[in-house]
Amino acid sequence: MTRKKLPSQSHRLHRLIAGAVVGGILVVAGGCAEQITKHGQLFRDSDLQQVQPGMAQEQVKLALGTPTSTTTTGSGQVYYYISSTMSQTAFFAPDEVDRKVIAVYFNETGTVQRVANYGLKDGKVFDFISSTTPAPGGSEDGILKQLFRNLGQKQIFGE
Repeated sequence: MTRKKLPSQSHRLHRLIAGAVVGGILVVAGGCAEQITKHGQLFRDSDLQQVQPGMAQEQVKLALGTPTSTTTTGSGQVYYYISSTMSQTAFFAPDEVDRKVIAVYFNETGTVQRVANYGLKDGKVFDFISSTTPAPGGSEDGILKQLFRNLGQKQIFGE
Protein backbone atom coordinates (compact mmCIF):
# COMPACT_ATOMS: atom_id res chain seq x y z
CA MET A 1 0.00 0.00 0.00
CA THR A 2 1.45 3.30 -1.18
CA ARG A 3 0.90 6.25 0.97
CA LYS A 4 0.02 9.55 -0.75
CA LYS A 5 2.36 12.36 0.17
CA LEU A 6 0.63 15.49 1.48
CA PRO A 7 1.75 18.82 0.00
CA SER A 8 4.10 20.79 2.17
CA GLN A 9 3.23 24.20 3.56
CA SER A 10 5.58 25.96 1.09
CA HIS A 11 4.04 24.03 -1.85
CA ARG A 12 0.56 25.18 -0.77
CA LEU A 13 1.81 28.77 -0.48
CA HIS A 14 3.25 28.63 -4.02
CA ARG A 15 -0.05 27.30 -5.39
CA LEU A 16 -1.96 30.05 -3.57
CA ILE A 17 0.35 32.76 -4.95
CA ALA A 18 0.12 31.32 -8.48
CA GLY A 19 -3.67 31.26 -8.24
CA ALA A 20 -3.73 34.88 -7.05
CA VAL A 21 -1.46 35.97 -9.92
CA VAL A 22 -3.59 34.17 -12.52
CA GLY A 23 -6.76 35.66 -10.99
CA GLY A 24 -5.25 39.15 -11.03
CA ILE A 25 -4.28 38.79 -14.68
CA LEU A 26 -7.82 37.70 -15.56
CA VAL A 27 -9.30 40.70 -13.73
CA VAL A 28 -6.95 43.14 -15.49
CA ALA A 29 -7.56 41.55 -18.90
CA GLY A 30 -11.31 41.67 -18.35
CA GLY A 31 -11.09 45.39 -17.56
CA CYS A 32 -9.44 46.02 -20.94
CA ALA A 33 -12.28 44.48 -22.93
CA GLU A 34 -14.29 46.78 -25.14
CA GLN A 35 -17.67 47.71 -23.69
CA ILE A 36 -20.55 48.72 -25.94
CA THR A 37 -23.39 50.82 -24.54
CA LYS A 38 -26.46 52.31 -26.17
CA HIS A 39 -27.96 55.66 -25.21
CA GLY A 40 -31.08 57.53 -26.18
CA GLN A 41 -34.30 56.14 -27.53
CA LEU A 42 -33.99 52.62 -28.88
CA PHE A 43 -36.76 51.20 -31.02
CA ARG A 44 -37.57 47.84 -32.55
CA ASP A 45 -38.99 47.65 -36.07
CA SER A 46 -42.36 46.76 -34.53
CA ASP A 47 -42.31 50.07 -32.59
CA LEU A 48 -41.80 52.04 -35.80
CA GLN A 49 -44.50 50.08 -37.62
CA GLN A 50 -47.03 51.39 -35.09
CA VAL A 51 -46.59 54.89 -36.53
CA GLN A 52 -48.75 55.16 -39.62
CA PRO A 53 -49.57 58.03 -42.00
CA GLY A 54 -52.54 60.02 -40.72
CA MET A 55 -51.75 59.55 -36.99
CA ALA A 56 -51.92 62.64 -34.78
CA GLN A 57 -48.84 64.00 -32.98
CA GLU A 58 -50.18 62.89 -29.59
CA GLN A 59 -50.67 59.34 -30.88
CA VAL A 60 -47.03 59.31 -32.03
CA LYS A 61 -45.91 60.46 -28.57
CA LEU A 62 -47.94 57.66 -27.00
CA ALA A 63 -46.31 55.09 -29.32
CA LEU A 64 -42.69 56.34 -29.28
CA GLY A 65 -42.46 58.70 -26.32
CA THR A 66 -41.31 62.30 -26.18
CA PRO A 67 -38.99 63.19 -29.08
CA THR A 68 -35.37 64.14 -28.44
CA SER A 69 -35.77 67.22 -30.63
CA THR A 70 -38.37 68.86 -32.86
CA THR A 71 -38.21 71.28 -35.78
CA THR A 72 -40.74 73.10 -37.89
CA THR A 73 -40.30 73.04 -41.64
CA GLY A 74 -42.30 74.72 -44.38
CA SER A 75 -44.53 71.66 -44.71
CA GLY A 76 -45.06 70.91 -41.00
CA GLN A 77 -43.32 69.70 -37.87
CA VAL A 78 -40.70 66.95 -37.51
CA TYR A 79 -40.05 64.84 -34.40
CA TYR A 80 -36.51 63.44 -34.05
CA TYR A 81 -35.71 60.44 -31.84
CA ILE A 82 -31.93 60.05 -31.49
CA SER A 83 -29.91 57.08 -30.21
CA SER A 84 -26.19 56.41 -30.19
CA THR A 85 -23.88 53.45 -29.64
CA MET A 86 -20.75 54.08 -27.61
CA SER A 87 -17.58 51.98 -27.39
CA GLN A 88 -15.20 52.23 -24.44
CA THR A 89 -11.99 50.38 -23.65
CA ALA A 90 -10.68 50.34 -20.08
CA PHE A 91 -10.36 53.85 -18.64
CA PHE A 92 -10.32 55.71 -21.98
CA ALA A 93 -13.08 58.15 -22.89
CA PRO A 94 -15.95 56.49 -24.77
CA ASP A 95 -16.18 56.92 -28.57
CA GLU A 96 -19.47 57.18 -30.41
CA VAL A 97 -19.43 54.50 -33.12
CA ASP A 98 -23.00 54.71 -34.43
CA ARG A 99 -25.97 57.07 -34.36
CA LYS A 100 -29.56 56.50 -35.47
CA VAL A 101 -32.18 59.19 -35.99
CA ILE A 102 -35.85 58.34 -36.35
CA ALA A 103 -37.67 61.27 -37.98
CA VAL A 104 -41.46 61.49 -37.98
CA TYR A 105 -42.67 64.07 -40.51
CA PHE A 106 -46.04 65.76 -39.97
CA ASN A 107 -48.01 67.75 -42.53
CA GLU A 108 -49.59 71.20 -41.92
CA THR A 109 -52.61 69.60 -40.21
CA GLY A 110 -50.40 67.82 -37.65
CA THR A 111 -50.80 64.25 -38.90
CA VAL A 112 -48.01 61.85 -39.86
CA GLN A 113 -46.88 62.23 -43.44
CA ARG A 114 -43.99 59.71 -43.31
CA VAL A 115 -41.37 58.10 -41.04
CA ALA A 116 -37.63 57.88 -41.77
CA ASN A 117 -34.90 55.86 -40.03
CA TYR A 118 -31.60 57.68 -40.67
CA GLY A 119 -28.09 56.38 -40.10
CA LEU A 120 -24.77 56.52 -41.89
CA LYS A 121 -24.05 54.30 -44.88
CA ASP A 122 -20.74 54.73 -46.71
CA GLY A 123 -20.21 57.98 -44.78
CA LYS A 124 -23.48 59.56 -45.98
CA VAL A 125 -26.78 60.10 -44.20
CA PHE A 126 -29.11 57.34 -45.40
CA ASP A 127 -32.80 56.52 -44.77
CA PHE A 128 -33.01 52.77 -44.11
CA ILE A 129 -36.79 52.74 -44.63
CA SER A 130 -36.97 54.34 -48.09
CA SER A 131 -33.36 53.38 -49.03
CA THR A 132 -32.59 56.96 -50.09
CA THR A 133 -30.35 59.84 -49.08
CA PRO A 134 -31.86 63.27 -48.35
CA ALA A 135 -31.87 65.70 -51.27
CA PRO A 136 -28.74 67.90 -51.11
CA GLY A 137 -29.29 71.53 -50.25
CA GLY A 138 -32.75 71.09 -48.71
CA SER A 139 -33.55 72.11 -45.14
CA GLU A 140 -33.86 68.42 -44.21
CA ASP A 141 -30.36 67.75 -45.55
CA GLY A 142 -28.86 70.53 -43.40
CA ILE A 143 -30.56 69.42 -40.18
CA LEU A 144 -29.54 65.80 -40.68
CA LYS A 145 -25.94 66.76 -41.44
CA GLN A 146 -25.88 68.69 -38.15
CA LEU A 147 -27.23 65.67 -36.27
CA PHE A 148 -24.53 63.40 -37.73
CA ARG A 149 -21.66 65.92 -37.89
CA ASN A 150 -19.45 64.79 -35.01
CA LEU A 151 -20.09 61.04 -35.24
CA GLY A 152 -16.85 59.12 -34.80
CA GLN A 153 -14.83 62.09 -33.55
CA LYS A 154 -12.88 61.60 -30.36
CA GLN A 155 -14.47 63.25 -27.34
CA ILE A 156 -12.16 64.91 -24.83
CA PHE A 157 -13.24 65.37 -21.24
CA GLY A 158 -13.81 68.99 -20.26
CA GLU A 159 -15.03 70.15 -23.69
